[in-house]
Amino acid sequence: MSYPTPDAVRQRSREVRMPARAVVLEGELQCPPEASSIILFAHGSGSGRHSPRNQSVARTLRAKGLGTLLFDLLTREEEALDQVTGHLRFDIELLCERLMDATRWVLSATDLRGPAIGYFGASTGAGAALMAAAELGDSIGAVVSRGGRPDLAATALPRVKSPTLLIVGSLDDAVIKLNEQALALLSSEKRLQIVSGASHLFEEPGTLAEVARLAGEWFKRYLPTPSAHTGPPS
Repeated sequence: MSYPTPDAVRQRSREVRMPARAVVLEGELQCPPEASSIILFAHGSGSGRHSPRNQSVARTLRAKGLGTLLFDLLTREEEALDQVTGHLRFDIELLCERLMDATRWVLSATDLRGPAIGYFGASTGAGAALMAAAELGDSIGAVVSRGGRPDLAATALPRVKSPTLLIVGSLDDAVIKLNEQALALLSSEKRLQIVSGASHLFEEPGTLAEVARLAGEWFKRYLPTPSAHTGPPS
């Protein structure tokens, strides 16, 4: 089986197929010409790269000059199975491995010369993003969680080095508590941001735009320059 070469990824919009152990992950990579950073999206339970919420946030990030990679953490066959069993969406170790494989694929693109990498995770995907950030260390410049379940990565949180922004809606009481507990475990630069009037999915007018604004500011502040990047993780 052949895959698109990483050297060809710097196109404005490109469908990609990334090898990850025994499977292939499908996604869409978009890099503005000036982009020196790429944000990988880890979607939440039962969602995928076509999620309207993640697509909306990604458009805002690209408008700020950041590249984005939205991809499916599960294959089509796995998604069909998960619709019945619901167990794969909570397999944080599996999702973490997939995210790390996608990260290595991006970092192997020689024409990008080691882009700065950020993670944007939602719901269970935030747990996977934080676990991957703990494993990859300095390779991950910043993490943003939207309505996330960082508690699913609780044992990994003290090892996270990446500046981490946890965003939760003010109406999402149960998740606020989980994020407060996670914040206490993080030893990196960190912040818990409560978006007023927002529920778990940030469906209320203006709340998702606020998430995108906060995420963009966080990534622009903390992502390292490509020249400071040490290259692909081993």
